[in-house]
Amino acid sequence: MTLNKSLAGWGLLLVLGLNLRPILSSISPLLGEIRHATGLSFQSSALLTSLPVVCMGLVALIGVRVEARLGERRGIALGLMMILLACLARWLMGQASALLVTALLGGAGVALIQALVPAMIKREFRHRVPVAMGVYSASLMAGGGLAALLSPVVATHFAQWQAGLGIWLLPALGALLLWAWLPLGAARNPQVAPALKGLRNRRAWLLALYFGLVNCGYMSLVAWLPAYYQQLGWGVLPSGSLLAYMTIFQVIAALLMPVLAQRGVDRRPLLVISLLAQTVGYLGLIFAPLDYPHLWVALCGFGLGACFALSLLLTLDHHRDPRHAGQLAAFVQGVGFLINAISPWMTGWLRQLTGDFVSAWWVLTATVLAMLVVTRVFSPASYRVEPDVVAPGQRFTH
Repeated sequence: MTLNKSLAGWGLLLVLGLNLRPILSSISPLLGEIRHATGLSFQSSALLTSLPVVCMGLVALIGVRVEARLGERRGIALGLMMILLACLARWLMGQASALLVTALLGGAGVALIQALVPAMIKREFRHRVPVAMGVYSASLMAGGGLAALLSPVVATHFAQWQAGLGIWLLPALGALLLWAWLPLGAARNPQVAPALKGLRNRRAWLLALYFGLVNCGYMSLVAWLPAYYQQLGWGVLPSGSLLAYMTIFQVIAALLMPVLAQRGVDRRPLLVISLLAQTVGYLGLIFAPLDYPHLWVALCGFGLGACFALSLLLTLDHHRDPRHAGQLAAFVQGVGFLINAISPWMTGWLRQLTGDFVSAWWVLTATVLAMLVVTRVFSPASYRVEPDVVAPGQRFTH
């Protein structure tokens, strides 16, 4: 890339990533007010987080078809427009049904962007893929933290919780204008491999399940961490600020760990460190939530931020060709986000069943420990075998 195009590419990674989590994380700190105004139960409220993630999964699974019909240019523009319209509708309407519809609309927009960005990273940053993935992941998580921190502030300023949800149309509008102005994104190419060929690929399924399970704690914490601490006696603003604090460490990990990964080809040591950080964080939330809350939240954030970036990087490692890598990443994210969608619903169900969130933290701890065992499978020898073209039905050796 030329210097100007390179700078434009880095800037776009930042603004695109910033728009991919406010649709989720703006809900959590305002959940009490939303439930009071709409009458939503704990389980129904979890749908506001789960439905966008379901959309992320389903749309990502057809990401190959989306790329063939729209291309990166129009596909990402459409995704930003959907996020913008979802936020606008949330500002103008306050009914429970409207919130659920906008969760679907915004989630579909996020999914379009997430399905198309990995291939763009692999192509535009071919010599700096780990660093580019780190910047993208960090900006994505920063957007989630900013929404958690600023949404209650905006809602208080306007004396209206709808404003705290709707204000995020502004960064979507800014990103849409920037995307229209800058000449990045591959043209439409109908000559692509059949969608869902990952259904016949055991390694693709393993990567998808791994991505979903190492990252599912993020959705539960975004949906319920403020509610957990409000149950322990914290106020709305302090509990919401915990998500912003968590985001600081997600961003640090999402930037630092891929930079360290640039020095080698084996992702397993860094993944082990990341999973251990999550484990200690969840155990802290269980046994001493009020003693060192910021430490436990920081460890959870660090582990989750690193796992998101490293698991996507691990997926991209399996193909040298950007288009094939993007197709595999779309499949992995599709299945993974469908798994993630279960997490906040499960947490809400366990909260309603047991009266607290501790049982959910135990489930997340057990999941992370299981993934520690699975991590050993991803030896570079199992996939660094000139995997540029993997025919439909062909399996990776491992």
